[in-house]
Amino acid sequence: MKTETKAILEAVSAGEMSVDDALLRLKSDPYEDIGFAKVDLHRGIRQGMAEVIYGAGKTTEQIIGIMESMLRNGQERILITRLDLNLADDIQKSYPISYDALSRIGVYGAIPEPTGIGQIVVATGGTSDIPVAEEAAVTAGFFGNEVIRMYDVGVAGLHRLLSHKEEIMNASVIIAIAGMEGALASVIGGLADCPVIAVPTSVGYGASFGGISALLSMLNSCASGVSVVNIDNGFGAGYLASMINHMEAKT
Repeated sequence: MKTETKAILEAVSAGEMSVDDALLRLKSDPYEDIGFAKVDLHRGIRQGMAEVIYGAGKTTEQIIGIMESMLRNGQERILITRLDLNLADDIQKSYPISYDALSRIGVYGAIPEPTGIGQIVVATGGTSDIPVAEEAAVTAGFFGNEVIRMYDVGVAGLHRLLSHKEEIMNASVIIAIAGMEGALASVIGGLADCPVIAVPTSVGYGASFGGISALLSMLNSCASGVSVVNIDNGFGAGYLASMINHMEAKT
């Protein structure tokens, strides 16, 4: 994965950044304490992807304060997850974020061109799973990936999934999102030659226990190469898929 550290070193090598400027970037404080939050300024250097703001439970003032810290320290793009519409409207009075109500994600800055090694496919069992899928898809797109959406292809009508064999076979990573019994991840895992990230959703009737049934089904998948994130955690799946899709051989 091309981390910020590597980008800095390449800029020095190409003569696009001075050694002193690079040293300053690497020596800057790893976080900024703004009272109610300690903003991680070195996450991009450590992990290749800068800190993301989790919007749920935060006030407008707190989110804006964190954004200002990020922007002040050179972060050009900001992702805000689990953001309510009312908070988004308030933030837009100060900063021009784009807001997607379906994924509940706010974005400051431009979405980059894809830099991943291939395509990330985001598949859902049903239409009710789309909000979680959009959280995954928007997250993956924000981090520089080409995303293919493949919605409502659950096992209740298996022919719908099999009509997308080309997308499945060409994917670098597949995110399989389903509630109910969560069987979609196992079926896709048995077809694909790439990593599959399973996302259980809270969609389902009483015995689904708010997604626990799907979670346990996915954890017990007999298909090799299937990993599982938490219930309704589209962001975590999109983030992990981006990491996989940006892997480089380490020598």
